[in-house]
Amino acid sequence: MTESNAGATRQPAASPNLELRLTRVISAPRALVYKVWTDPKHVAQWWGPRDFVTTIRKMEVKPGGAWRYTMRGPDGNDYPFDGVFLAVEEPERLVSEGSIHGDPEQKVWTEVKFSEQDGKTTLTVLQRFEFESYATRGAPIGWNQMLDRLTEYLAKA
Repeated sequence: MTESNAGATRQPAASPNLELRLTRVISAPRALVYKVWTDPKHVAQWWGPRDFVTTIRKMEVKPGGAWRYTMRGPDGNDYPFDGVFLAVEEPERLVSEGSIHGDPEQKVWTEVKFSEQDGKTTLTVLQRFEFESYATRGAPIGWNQMLDRLTEYLAKA
């Protein structure tokens, strides 16, 4: 079933240094990649940079649904995220908005697109930040490590 809330997918304005764009081709069908991206049992196994452990507190994959998790880093610190899904178009697109570290001043907007060709999934991530911090500067490294973990997890599925 496809659910959407197209009016709520507004994109915050961002300067180029506050925007992240990534594309990754994954050797797995789109339906599987989408399922592993939206099922909290799977997400907890690969979400976050290398050596991080993620606890999913709530994941309601529907427009207006809560998206709350905490990543625990190898340093022992917790890094919470509280957000909401703005658009859910299964199995093509997810849009969410939330705050890093539970700080309402640290807003982040994320769109993930899933497209399939020849049994492989092209995953496209666009993220826009309304602030700059060590979290935003480290986002490219963290996202690439997380997508590596996703690819490894899918290879075992």
